[in-house]
Amino acid sequence: MTKLHYLELNDNRLTGHIPPELGKLTDLFDLNVASNNLDGPIPDNLSSCTNLNSLNVHGNKLNGTIPPEFERLESMTYLNLSSNNLRGPIPIELSRIGNLDTLDISNNRISGSIPSSLGDLEHLLKLNLSKNNLTGFIPAEFGNLRSVMEIDLAINHLYGPIPQELGQLQNVFLLRVENNNLSGDLTSLINCLSLTVLNVSYNNLVGDIPTSNNFSRFSPDSFIGNPDLCGHWLSSSCHVSHPTERVTISKAAILGIALGALVMLLMILVAACRPHNPTPFLEGSLDKPVNYSSPKLVILHMNMALHVYEDIMRMTENLSEKYIIGYGASSTVYKCVLKNCKPVAIKRLYSHYPQYLKEFETELETVGSIKHRNLVSLQGYSLSPSGNLLFYDYMENGSLWDLLHGPGKKKKLDWDTRLKIALGAAEGLAYLHHDCSPRIIHRDVKSSNILLDKDFEAHLTDFGIAKSLCTSKSHTSTYIMGTIGYIDPEYARTSRLTEKSDVYSYGIVLLELLTGRKAVDNESNLHHLILSKTANNAVMETVDPEISTTCKDMSAVKKVFQLALLCTKRQPSDRPSMHEVARVIGSLVPSVAPKQSTPTPPALLPIPSAKVPCYMDEYANLKTPHLVNCSSTSTSDAQLFLKFGEVISQNSE
Repeated sequence: MTKLHYLELNDNRLTGHIPPELGKLTDLFDLNVASNNLDGPIPDNLSSCTNLNSLNVHGNKLNGTIPPEFERLESMTYLNLSSNNLRGPIPIELSRIGNLDTLDISNNRISGSIPSSLGDLEHLLKLNLSKNNLTGFIPAEFGNLRSVMEIDLAINHLYGPIPQELGQLQNVFLLRVENNNLSGDLTSLINCLSLTVLNVSYNNLVGDIPTSNNFSRFSPDSFIGNPDLCGHWLSSSCHVSHPTERVTISKAAILGIALGALVMLLMILVAACRPHNPTPFLEGSLDKPVNYSSPKLVILHMNMALHVYEDIMRMTENLSEKYIIGYGASSTVYKCVLKNCKPVAIKRLYSHYPQYLKEFETELETVGSIKHRNLVSLQGYSLSPSGNLLFYDYMENGSLWDLLHGPGKKKKLDWDTRLKIALGAAEGLAYLHHDCSPRIIHRDVKSSNILLDKDFEAHLTDFGIAKSLCTSKSHTSTYIMGTIGYIDPEYARTSRLTEKSDVYSYGIVLLELLTGRKAVDNESNLHHLILSKTANNAVMETVDPEISTTCKDMSAVKKVFQLALLCTKRQPSDRPSMHEVARVIGSLVPSVAPKQSTPTPPALLPIPSAKVPCYMDEYANLKTPHLVNCSSTSTSDAQLFLKFGEVISQNSE
């Protein structure tokens, strides 16, 4: 037992205390006792499990305080103590667990103020302190959580303003602070361009609700319960004059106002009469803002030929809400039917990036030049002060996430279709990783970024956060990009990005295809679940019933499980390449053989006959954006199957 790696006892009817003897399991990697009836304190000697990566005690009746000894758990990335009866303050020692990406202490009886030192958790992605008895200010140090995506401080007794420093959080998409005693205005959140979920209701906030950036997408329910907060969302205005108030203005003041207005009118007339030759961009330094005279529509695909900006606005009734087909962390997506009756998807970006708009345009032209059957094609773009629009291929069957998890799920996915989707996504990634120079990392591979056409062919989308690897083997970023549940733990820990981070995310997508489960669902982590089932030789129990009824050879399902676990190995060097992954998936799809440009050496994708421009990150801010060329690489079958020959149980090593 001392060599035990995974202990999953969740969702049972266990009673009693958590045994202190668990502290002797020094090799324990994952401990999950969530959703039981356990009581008593959390043993402080769990801190002796120095290899512990994940601790989940959610949904029990545990009491006492949070052990400060947890600071010794330096390998911990996931800590969930929610929905218990824990008391006392938040130990400042938690801020010394430097690798934490999830901290959930919600729905307890935690009191005191929020330690400002939590702002030191630079790898934190999710912070949930809601439904407690916390008091004091929201720490300004939270502005240092540059990677954080979710912050939930709702239903506490916090007061004071929302810190201006929160405006530095460019990755946060969820912020909930409802049911507190917060004051001040909302100006600090204007620059949080990724926000898709916001709730500030039932506080003491004042002033206008911002109308800029992405605030227009939030419903009135996000703001109600603040008597002095106003804006058209709440059908109230902050600037209504009160008839009972009388203001006396002297004759001199009236004369001064009249003269001032006359001077201003003359200045406007002079400016209007001056010759003006508008140009799309200012000449000179790229660091200067860019001015537009009118919206500019650039066509990159013949499908959009003979269209102008006004046509698009007329066809979508100025991007009316009734044409919205989806939301993302950085954009709203609309459907538009062109003059030729063919639909396109319009992605309206929340962020305008005005300082680098000329580079942005150059890189968009590069994006439009890459063509691959498993990558969504950019057909055009429009840049204007009112918003930047990107025009993509429209996919009839939506995203893989919609088909697997969407509320309107109507179409069943049989085993052959799932293999086809897995192969298409793998070939798209393999093209980016191996057939382009410099190599390209997607950075946000997930089921919602895999779109399906009418034939259920997979197409990777959302290259807004892709990065080109120009000269170095890895890329280090200040921000952790991606989506919770899909992010490579090694990338989250070190901020060092390689192609193997995409491989990890793809492995999670494979697990979704195999099980029909979400990557993260409430308190359940799909990867952790599969690892625990694997340790008990029960992984096949998680197979989606739709697969069991349509698959003629369950050994193929076992191979894909094995491949998924290889992709999600803890060490990036132990993971296969996407070329290798595509070869394995392709070998399981008899009707889709890997294409070869020559008999030897074998190649998964066609070798281009000439240099082909490939996609570059549209936010790379390179001073000299350039095109990249493609070439094919190959891996020997012997090397591939040597790596693939590992058994599932070795995945935790």
